[in-house]
Amino acid sequence: MSLLVVGSVAFDAVETPHCKIDRMLGGAATYFAVAASYFAPVKLVGVVGDDFTARDAAVFRGRPIDTEGLERASGKTFFWSGRYSPDMNDRTTLVTDLNVFGEFNPKLPDRYRTAPFLFLANIHPSLQLNVLRQMARKPKLVALDTMNYWIERAPAELAIVLREIDILVINDAEARQLSGEHNLLRAAARIQQMGPKILVVKRGEHGAMLMQKDSIFSVPGMTLAKVHDPTGAGDSFAGGFIKRPHPANGHGLRLGDGQLRRRALRPRASAPPQAPRDHRARPPVPSSHSIHPVTWSHPKVSRTEDCLAHFPPSMPPRHIVESSRSISGDSIALSS
Repeated sequence: MSLLVVGSVAFDAVETPHCKIDRMLGGAATYFAVAASYFAPVKLVGVVGDDFTARDAAVFRGRPIDTEGLERASGKTFFWSGRYSPDMNDRTTLVTDLNVFGEFNPKLPDRYRTAPFLFLANIHPSLQLNVLRQMARKPKLVALDTMNYWIERAPAELAIVLREIDILVINDAEARQLSGEHNLLRAAARIQQMGPKILVVKRGEHGAMLMQKDSIFSVPGMTLAKVHDPTGAGDSFAGGFIKRPHPANGHGLRLGDGQLRRRALRPRASAPPQAPRDHRARPPVPSSHSIHPVTWSHPKVSRTEDCLAHFPPSMPPRHIVESSRSISGDSIALSS
């Protein structure tokens, strides 16, 4: 099984009610790749600048993440800075410096072009379509993420790429914006007419919904006492959703199999489907997976008195692991 992800690798600066982090590794492709790598080999396509060091790249080493497609360009790596609201349901973007990502034109290595499973992370729809055109054959599964910016600024290009995908993964606000419908059931019906066979709607602390023409399935989120940083939770969720082979099905993905869809979305009792945990937590490790907690020490972060999130700038927050674990071990079937 081979899973290809194309998207951003970035540096983030984040301020929440509980902590302030001046520089940490982020980006949609980073979060997705690390989460998915706990369950399946991942091929990563993105771009970084001169400031992306070996220490930053260490997050990919020792994991089944192939970085041949991670381009290095002259200049600085994409940088994003944001501040979360007190309830962390909303955030304000403070700085967006595209840097080398502004000229990003994904180029797939030859051996990536036959990957059977493709996740198009949040980038310009024309680039997502370009990636599809580079594939040697149509993948068994194509999933896509987008955002309000592209829905507003590139609706024509987005409409084209939506006609060629199987699964769309977006949040509830984006589903309403894309469809023009406030009711999520009507929104799903409208979006499915645009092309995607399956719509997965992320609803933050309220869980997630999976909708297809003939069915709907919803899972709740687990209420947490404190969340230090939700950055990247949605991308980590996607990485956990599209992950390892289903043990009872060696014949690949069956989009019409409602049981497999529900199993892919269903959360563990010990973790929420999307929301990250407290960074300080050392979560239990399911015995059925070879996942081990990562120890991060000597952080160089400025933080409020209550922020005890210990990770260096080169490591993404622990909720990558939490979000990838939060999905049931019985996932959508992926096979080579």
